[in-house]
Amino acid sequence: MGNTRFYDFNVHTVPDGKDTVKDVMAFAKHLGFGGFAITNHSNVEESYPEGSMQDGIDVYKAVEIVVSNPSKLNGLVGKYRKNVDVVAVHGGNEEINRAAVETPAVDILAHPQTSKNGGINHVLAKSASHNNVAIEFNLDSIIKGRGGKRVHTLSFFSKNLELARKYNVPTILTSNAFNCFDLRAPEEMIALSKLFGMGREEAITSLSDIPESIITKNRNSGIVQEGVEIVNEEIVSSDGE
Repeated sequence: MGNTRFYDFNVHTVPDGKDTVKDVMAFAKHLGFGGFAITNHSNVEESYPEGSMQDGIDVYKAVEIVVSNPSKLNGLVGKYRKNVDVVAVHGGNEEINRAAVETPAVDILAHPQTSKNGGINHVLAKSASHNNVAIEFNLDSIIKGRGGKRVHTLSFFSKNLELARKYNVPTILTSNAFNCFDLRAPEEMIALSKLFGMGREEAITSLSDIPESIITKNRNSGIVQEGVEIVNEEIVSSDGE
């Protein structure tokens, strides 16, 4: 795949996940990633590690906003937008899904599927396209799902993919990893995406061009933070602060 850089934009580290940023960085690099986003949940105390760059792998500070009332979403998006590189919203509720795709400051709708359907319909797909909100396909739902649950996930993903194609909605493949061993190599993620009908080029774009476009958009709007680096296993800002 040449010089393509791959990114996983749904990774959880301590205290939301089990492993440290440094451990995940090392393992993600080993798997062939060019970077990843730490999308710890907003309802986890002290859950926002800083981003970093080391040995050719970029780590972006992000958040996965968890909210039960869609009326509170705009306030939370405003709270985090200027402090993180990537804003994702934990969906799975039809009202939350709608609020997320109607909010231009949101980058990713994560876990859109509900217990009854894929969580995306024609109206929401149009809004996601208009506001450039990427729809996530979290592959852990396939890997960890069993029996009927996996069948339903594949069906939901297939329907969401059809809508994304029809309305030109950006799509993103993620691992939703909570430890190093939840991560999957880019080629494995591309192979898994075939199970719900995603073509190879679509999958590559969802792991490379789309994540890069999110960072480029936010950088151009002045959102993306200054880089930081790990020094003596402590994360400090690149200007020494």
